[in-house]
Amino acid sequence: MKISEIDDIELLNRLQNSDRQAFNLLYHRYFAKLYSVAYKRVKSREIVEEIIQELFTMIWIKRMEITVERAFSSYIFTAVKYMVFKYYRGEQVKRNYTENTRSRYIDIDNYTQDIIVFDELNKCFEAALKELPAKSGHVFRLSRKEHKSNKEIAQQLNITEKAVEYHITKSLAQLRIHLKDFAPLLFILLSFQF
Repeated sequence: MKISEIDDIELLNRLQNSDRQAFNLLYHRYFAKLYSVAYKRVKSREIVEEIIQELFTMIWIKRMEITVERAFSSYIFTAVKYMVFKYYRGEQVKRNYTENTRSRYIDIDNYTQDIIVFDELNKCFEAALKELPAKSGHVFRLSRKEHKSNKEIAQQLNITEKAVEYHITKSLAQLRIHLKDFAPLLFILLSFQF
């Protein structure tokens, strides 16, 4: 079996045994998609490359601790969302510091608070997903969690692309209402188009 044919679970097992070839394959397998996702939000090639580099550095460093409950792709796309979130949060803090509080000390990289806020947002988001109608929720999960295109979803569910768009739009509207308390941060979680 060629290494390019090995699934993510096996690669993750090899990665946890410090297999650099498995790490490199995961990197090359996901780099383009992660780049695309992050670039749509950040719009800076250098910053996106830095985000992805930091993400994979973290994966290598914490390789022994990584536990994936679902697909590795879901894990890594959630991680890149968090990294973009962290970037925007840092940029917002920098902007506030520059404009309003030059004389005060601000901890730009308040990592613990970032994790708590993102975790709370993610928990509320997951709870809101469970309240969606079954069909809309299924279409939304295929789009946002499994990163499938509208065309792929339409083919898989034997519905039109317009129906897919309808279900996604309906889901987004309901999620926005349910998560209105997170409005300033919600766009980061909802606006990722894979």
